[in-house]
Amino acid sequence: MNSSSLQRVLIVDDNDLMRTLLRTILRSKRYEVIGEARNGVAALELVERLRPDIICLDILMPEIGGLEALQTIRATHPEIVVVMITGSPSVDNVREAIQGGASGFIIKPFNAGKVLNTVSRAWQSARRLTTPDESG
Repeated sequence: MNSSSLQRVLIVDDNDLMRTLLRTILRSKRYEVIGEARNGVAALELVERLRPDIICLDILMPEIGGLEALQTIRATHPEIVVVMITGSPSVDNVREAIQGGASGFIIKPFNAGKVLNTVSRAWQSARRLTTPDESG
């Protein structure tokens, strides 16, 4: 009976405009944006405090970058779905993020359809992996 509950999303990007754009897109489709951070340090603090369902995580940020933050998040909270965001999708970055446990990729510049499709697919994929038996 969780059909009315919204997925709780944390947005992490050092660019104010990107955070605003992501927040607007996600809220338009009934995601609950519960927090925002502009670097990996703040992101890790918010993860502990807010326990989001989904994190939209930029790769290139000051202090702690997205790939390093991803490693910490996956080690401490493997149940959280992480979708990486990048303006420079190098093969190395993509490979490292996938190996690190990222559930999806959003490439900048993005549009609403791409963001919503990627986040939705990542969430559905994670739900299938963590809840194979829905009778429990």
